[in-house]
Amino acid sequence: MAVQIIDARPIEQRPATAENRSELGHLEGDLVIGANNSQVATLVDRESRYLVIVKLSSRHTTVVLPELIETYARLDPRLSSTLTWDRGMELAEHKQLTAVTGVDVFFAAPRSPWQRGTNENTNKLLRQYLPKGTNLTTFTQTDLDAIATKLNTRPRKCLGFRTPAEAVALTG
Repeated sequence: MAVQIIDARPIEQRPATAENRSELGHLEGDLVIGANNSQVATLVDRESRYLVIVKLSSRHTTVVLPELIETYARLDPRLSSTLTWDRGMELAEHKQLTAVTGVDVFFAAPRSPWQRGTNENTNKLLRQYLPKGTNLTTFTQTDLDAIATKLNTRPRKCLGFRTPAEAVALTG
């Protein structure tokens, strides 16, 4: 029997503003996996496509949660409303994330990556800098921040050729 995430709120319960991309703060997240059991977490805002990359030493929930909590503490508060994740056990203790950050966590249906399409698309863009098979432990958080800046300052057709950084700056 597969291990279940306790009290996982389904994506269908996400606020309408997350679904229709009408406000900042509704992030989608995932792990990008590299060689030698390496990984980073990605968080991307549904409205602005603004990306944050988080260095991780492990995909275990005892590592991932504290890193996400620390990341949310540094984020623009306007980007801290909801987080939608897949069914990976790295967020098994999602209630702790909500208790500390106030971010409501929702989960996509099993084997349904298209439900987090913004994140999946962004991860494909990220692979230009972190190709499959790359040992991600060789990147520092500063390196990852520089890659995020490159993607956050790249114009996007879906944003009327504004950049994600501009979209965040122009909102609110």
